[in-house]
Amino acid sequence: MAYQICINPDCGQRYEVDQVLHSCEACGELLDVDYEWDLLPVPESLNYFERFRFGSFGGVRCFSGVWRYYDLLPFLPLASLVSIGEGRTILQDAVFVSSYVGIDSGRFFLQYEGLNPSGSFKDNGMTAAFTHGAFVGAKRAACASTGNTSASLAIYAAATRLMEAVVFVGSGKIAYGKLSQALDYGAKTIQIQGDFDDALLKVRQVAREAGIYLVNSVNPFRLEGQKTIMFRVLDDLGWRVPDWIVVPGGNLGNASAFGKAFIELSKLGLIDKIPRIAIINALGANTLHQLYGDGEAGKLRWNGGRYDKEMVKNFYEKMTLESRKANTIASAIEINRPANLSKALRTLEFCNGVVREVTDQQILDAKAIVGAGGLGCEPASAAAVAGAKLLVEEGTIGKEQLTVCILTGHQLKDPNATVAYHGTDQNFFKNTLGKFNVTSAQFANKPITTTDEQNKILYPDR
Repeated sequence: MAYQICINPDCGQRYEVDQVLHSCEACGELLDVDYEWDLLPVPESLNYFERFRFGSFGGVRCFSGVWRYYDLLPFLPLASLVSIGEGRTILQDAVFVSSYVGIDSGRFFLQYEGLNPSGSFKDNGMTAAFTHGAFVGAKRAACASTGNTSASLAIYAAATRLMEAVVFVGSGKIAYGKLSQALDYGAKTIQIQGDFDDALLKVRQVAREAGIYLVNSVNPFRLEGQKTIMFRVLDDLGWRVPDWIVVPGGNLGNASAFGKAFIELSKLGLIDKIPRIAIINALGANTLHQLYGDGEAGKLRWNGGRYDKEMVKNFYEKMTLESRKANTIASAIEINRPANLSKALRTLEFCNGVVREVTDQQILDAKAIVGAGGLGCEPASAAAVAGAKLLVEEGTIGKEQLTVCILTGHQLKDPNATVAYHGTDQNFFKNTLGKFNVTSAQFANKPITTTDEQNKILYPDR
């Protein structure tokens, strides 16, 4: 009742669930996992899933915040599911941050995926990818990573012992907080010369030649897990559909998965409203913004699946010719050639979406505000908050509109950026962050070093 299908409407080639594919063998386009919904026991209402949220049934559906919604991603039997307790995350009514963004109190929420076992949203997808990999008998799994995917792959391999983990990272392109996870969890870590795009190219080649199971987001099963982030958002909002979802745009897996979630919920009659989506690029890694917005390439659109592939090809060729490399403090979205570009275009069309770019300065300022509000996040997460602020300032998001920003990773994923911003080591701040066009720390919480200042804090009544 489940199958894989090419998203190209002029192809539509189908494949069985037990086939391991990274793209359509007929035309090379990305694949979806799809379902014969008419033959499946689809709930009549989203309220059905509340029984699993409160744990009265037990089992994996209560243990996992992904498999709680099994009926909406039933690509394998329930007994096949692999879980380490992912998806037990929170939606915070972020009153302090809402004031900074410019949205009315009670109308701005942060979906905090940093509470996943590996500290990022990637676990939502990894549980689904590992489930599929184990089902097809894979013994090794591999990924290219800027850090979070490698940490997630490594923790699932260590905790389940189902597959050996092999991770490919570019030289100098991974935050130590993330690299330490891959090393500590025992993954075989292969460092190559180049950036994430080079690493992904290499790992896809190796996966084909060596028969290693690939868990990057070109794996359609991984995105099935990631779409449940939207189910949890609706769940925690009492099944209200927000006006806006704001998400960082790196490899565009989340944006693609979120769009698929709303396409399916609408098709099944489980929601009566479609939220708008905003995908936020870092200025130093802004391919989607360049292609979709008013950038140098033009205005690329999904166009019912018949998007202008020649425009994308020409843009990438020019990028190669000019030796352009992604460069942003938000390492998790430091990607020039997003693998899920086509699916993200589909999301933008269905959800009437927009694309914006923000600077590293805006990202780190927003990150400091998020932290001061009680949720620490990595820089890439803060891109969503900076983007929401920008969209409010330009009038695209109304201050009364219900808005959810996705915080993709934990603060400790990249502690160096946090410490540098707040000024513990001003030389580090200038030398390291300066190259990312960060020139000030408006919201810095600097350590108090002088005796007079310390006494004023410790003895305010003197």
